[in-house]
Amino acid sequence: MARQANPRTGQWVILWGLFFLICFSLGYPTLNRYDPRVALTDSAQYYKLVTGSPQDAVGHWRYRVLVPYLARPFYWLARGRVGTWNPVFFGLLVVNAALCAMSACFLVLLGHKVFSDYAVALLGALLYLLNFSVANEQLAGLVDSGEGCFILALIWAIYNGQWLLLPVLGVLGALTKETFVPLSFVLAVGWWLTTLRHGVSGPRWAFWVITMGFTGLATVIVLQSMVSGYVVWPWKVVFTEKSHVNFLSGLVGCILDQSFWYVFMWLLPLGVWRLGYLPRAWVFASVTTAIVALILGAWNGAGGNVARALFNATGPVLSLSAAALIAPTKLTVITINELFSRSCSGQP
Repeated sequence: MARQANPRTGQWVILWGLFFLICFSLGYPTLNRYDPRVALTDSAQYYKLVTGSPQDAVGHWRYRVLVPYLARPFYWLARGRVGTWNPVFFGLLVVNAALCAMSACFLVLLGHKVFSDYAVALLGALLYLLNFSVANEQLAGLVDSGEGCFILALIWAIYNGQWLLLPVLGVLGALTKETFVPLSFVLAVGWWLTTLRHGVSGPRWAFWVITMGFTGLATVIVLQSMVSGYVVWPWKVVFTEKSHVNFLSGLVGCILDQSFWYVFMWLLPLGVWRLGYLPRAWVFASVTTAIVALILGAWNGAGGNVARALFNATGPVLSLSAAALIAPTKLTVITINELFSRSCSGQP
């Protein structure tokens, strides 16, 4: 199949703008049709971060500052100028829609790299945006859009050998949500182990993965210590999240919760059939990250909320796989060695 020409910068700007408008429309009900603070406990805390300081919020929500702080300028601009719209949720929606749009653009880039077909790539991005998790969680006054965006940025950086971006993403992801640190580290290590078997990755890769994990962990410790007013050690973060529910009950609660199946009830059946056409390293890393997310959800007693992290880990590969199943295109399996030979030679 002939390789299609890469879009120009202006076309990417238009595409991002289109994705942004789609996401803003999906999140519009938060502005004046319902109050996310009533439906989502998390949203009430992020609302306080936009209007006040981390000390106004409680629990681990007070440390997830990046998205609320980015929303502040839009909140200040909107206050008294947007009629019946809630100005705080307007600010959060602008930032979340921008991050979701960026996630979709990363997915288009990755989809074209894998399938050499923009039709499949665009369909995969649209399936991603139309998932239950995006409209009802990422665009509902929460911060999961940031975690999802930075995970996709991490995948894109690994795919293209942009190692210098890994520590930066470690910091940004940690400022967004502390769960990004273990999830991103497991994803990168899982990808590295898969490629290591084929003699593709080496010490440089390991160095940047470890650096990303260190910078992310350091960011969490420094941030939580500054907000709390005393030194917060990593093990305290872990054991503070321990639920009173035993691990097995927590695991069952995560899997059986209806919110879990709202996200995956069509994504899994459609997405599993074409996973063999995606890079094995990406698929293995995503599945491994999802398993770790499920373990953390059971530890925390997260219930259906674990679906957010699971979607951030597996949503991209499943969406592209589902798009490859639906779209009429000629598919070829991309091997590990071919994948990295393309990256090293600068081929798209």
